[in-house]
Amino acid sequence: MTMRRLIASMLAGVLAGGTFAVVLIQTPPATADRRGRAPIVIGHRGASAHRPEHTLLAYEAAIAMGADYIEPDLVSTKDRVLVARHENEISGTTDVAARPEFADRRTTKTIDGRPVTGWFTEDFTLAELKTLRAKERVPDLRPDNTAFDGLAEIPTFEEVVQLALKHGVGVYPETKHPTYFDSIGLSLEEPLLEVLNRHRVRKAYIQSFETANLRELSGKTRLPLIQLITATGAPYDWVAAGDPRTYDDMVKPEGLREVAKYADGIGVDTRRVVPVDAAGKTLPATTIVTDAHRKGLDVHVWTIRNENSQLPADYRLGNPASPVYARATGDVMGWLSKLVELGIDGAFCDDPGMGRAVVARQSL
Repeated sequence: MTMRRLIASMLAGVLAGGTFAVVLIQTPPATADRRGRAPIVIGHRGASAHRPEHTLLAYEAAIAMGADYIEPDLVSTKDRVLVARHENEISGTTDVAARPEFADRRTTKTIDGRPVTGWFTEDFTLAELKTLRAKERVPDLRPDNTAFDGLAEIPTFEEVVQLALKHGVGVYPETKHPTYFDSIGLSLEEPLLEVLNRHRVRKAYIQSFETANLRELSGKTRLPLIQLITATGAPYDWVAAGDPRTYDDMVKPEGLREVAKYADGIGVDTRRVVPVDAAGKTLPATTIVTDAHRKGLDVHVWTIRNENSQLPADYRLGNPASPVYARATGDVMGWLSKLVELGIDGAFCDDPGMGRAVVARQSL
């Protein structure tokens, strides 16, 4: 048993009973899904339930908890270096707003058709960004994570890749706002492939909410590509081009057939698999998993989060009158178990330890 699997087993014991009960077992057999493999666990922005997202602290924790892949969202610096941030606007995830030397960098830009005000990675060199320190993005939801505020730098994509290679896990990068970055002369795809190729990365997925850059990448790499799909809306490159189609069109059988021409899978909002009603309660599952599998596409779902406020209403636990009810841990294991039973091939988890525990249990 690898150290990563051992730690995952220990975590599963904690989650189940509140104490460490270390049982040395062999790696569980794969589930009987369509490819005979257990679903993969993707550390969403690292272990963002436990550390400020997109920091080496978060990625290291995700690896220790048993993630198969760690996921960096990628944006560009002024000097064309890819860094891991959820957005190119960084006032919510760094201390930049408190740094007087950068006060004049605050500005308003139009990103994917919407005005956004703040500080943007593309207005900083990497050396300047490295002077900033990360902080928790949602402190009200995850107050414990604020204990790590000010401790971590913004990591480069290369640093994330090196960490993954050191520990034998995969990377699952997302290109953020590729149309926007193309428009300012900071294309993301070339430096992304340069890093992956230079380090000879073989365990990786590349994902995007847009379509044009995935089509471009399909002719330049043999690494699997994932078309991301939200619950509503449309890919921004379609919007910018005046294409009237939406993500609803993309998940129809003919849309999935088109996706399969350039991608190897889809990464969907969980509501595409199990919709919810106006009260947030789950409705009968859709056929998207079966439909995608019939087109040869994997299905990865996002995002599995522990907190009641982030779960369907019928998977929340505790007293709704409690002041901490929204951030209390609900029946996240039951929720993910349901999705696994529906045949998903992977899940983006803010708490990879919880994800690993579910996958291990379902595989027994």
